Amino acid sequence: MDQISFGTDGWRATLDTFTDERVRIVGQAVADHLSAAGREEPVAVGYDARETSEGFAESLAEVLAGNGFDVLLPERDTPTPVIAHAIVDRGLAGACMVTASHNPPEYNGVKFIPSDGAPALPEVTEDVVARLAEPDLLPETERGEVSRVDLVSAHADAARGVVGDATGGDGVDLDGLTVAYDAMHGSGRGVTDALLESAGAAVRHLRCDRDVTFGGDSPEPSAEHLGALADRVTDPDSDVDLGIANDGDADRIAVVTPERGVLDANLFYAACYDRLLEDDSGPAVRTVSTTFLVDRIAEAHGEEVYETPVGFKWVAEAMGEHDALFGGEESGGFTLRGHVREKDGVLMALLAASTHAAESFDDRVDRLLDEHGSIASGKVSLDCPDDRKNGVLDALEDHIPESVRGHAVAKVVTLDGFKLLLENGSWLLVRPSGTEPKLRVYAEAESGGAVDDLLAEGREIVEPLI
Repeated sequence: MDQISFGTDGWRATLDTFTDERVRIVGQAVADHLSAAGREEPVAVGYDARETSEGFAESLAEVLAGNGFDVLLPERDTPTPVIAHAIVDRGLAGACMVTASHNPPEYNGVKFIPSDGAPALPEVTEDVVARLAEPDLLPETERGEVSRVDLVSAHADAARGVVGDATGGDGVDLDGLTVAYDAMHGSGRGVTDALLESAGAAVRHLRCDRDVTFGGDSPEPSAEHLGALADRVTDPDSDVDLGIANDGDADRIAVVTPERGVLDANLFYAACYDRLLEDDSGPAVRTVSTTFLVDRIAEAHGEEVYETPVGFKWVAEAMGEHDALFGGEESGGFTLRGHVREKDGVLMALLAASTHAAESFDDRVDRLLDEHGSIASGKVSLDCPDDRKNGVLDALEDHIPESVRGHAVAKVVTLDGFKLLLENGSWLLVRPSGTEPKLRVYAEAESGGAVDDLLAEGREIVEPLI
């Protein structure tokens, strides 16, 4: 059981560690957690497109049913946000999702999603981990039933309703828009593209077949993995207006535009929030690593922005507390008010297409940067063993400089690591990764060159402490 460790987003490991026996132990822990909370409603178990995921999901379903819970399994591999939506839509006790998200095919993972559909907070995952135990199943006659069900249709209906309400209340009309969709061989195929087509878009498909190896790559929607999509969209002779990609379990999104190629997720956040404020009002929630451009847009509309640590569970919690209109993080995870408080790359694909149909992302971003000032961002990762992270951060507290690149440090924010706010409006952030043995260094400034300079100084400050 020492091999089972829940991190920022559940337990992920390579398949030599992520075994059926250990998955069943997690299933028993979830069953005991739910029973201790007095929950008796059915439980969903979802799974992504990896070769081993359906088998692991069936094992989880067997253990949960063996503890008296009725279990809903989707008809096929399914995006994580579809499972999260089903919890709320069907009044379930919660769900397990078998996925390693954007990790390579030799990984798999499992996470527990509570009854509100939002990511589990630490007190929940800690309770699940404390209950890890070998399965203890009821007699056959007392076990729950396992059923295969369609969970996608209800999610699609909800997505069209939420985006339609948020953008004027007249539904979503994408007639005349052509979108290139890259599923990266993941669970968004046949789901995200079908949703776009249902709203009237013409869709050109890339990597929309199931490949359990993800084409020998990681299903991570970053620029280095989206070359073919970027080429398709930026080709001057292309018939495509916009490119959209999801990661392996379709809870995150990337957008490709004709002029910018793969759009920085910070700029995507700013553009979508600006679009939403045309027809609605409300605060935004962003993580400490996400752009201040959102704050400038909010201020211009008389709105507030609430900052959280990195991790969508904190975004979700703050969205609930503040009735936020939009929430997200620079890694590509976002959701809308009125929807389940879980990042949803399928929902965001519809919002992205609707936003682009109203005003192209390139034109909107150009306008926002003209109105609110140029802004650029970047990050680097530094190798750091997990058992050294706390020591490095403790040492860093005594090595905070008075200035960075000639600009005085006006304030230090310690919400998640150390964020140095500089007098010229730039910032530098150092924080530990919650998923890898690394420290992350982020920066934001008025230009790419200034960002590079900040990141270089961040390295100089942190590397001697590792």
